[in-house]
Amino acid sequence: MKTMLFNFLKDEQGQDLIEYTLLLAFVALASAALFIGAGNSVSGIWSVTNSRLVAANTSAS
Repeated sequence: MKTMLFNFLKDEQGQDLIEYTLLLAFVALASAALFIGAGNSVSGIWSVTNSRLVAANTSAS
């Protein structure tokens, strides 16, 4: 029983798969955070552009 428990604790099979899965999850979360931040920035740019076009259209009329 003691050797079986020792072998179970010593076994590292499957460790690489867990490490790669954790790395992939981190990359996915970081990418999502960057896309959300970029989306807010693009939204702000379009809002400013739209307001300037509306002002230019009003002054041209």
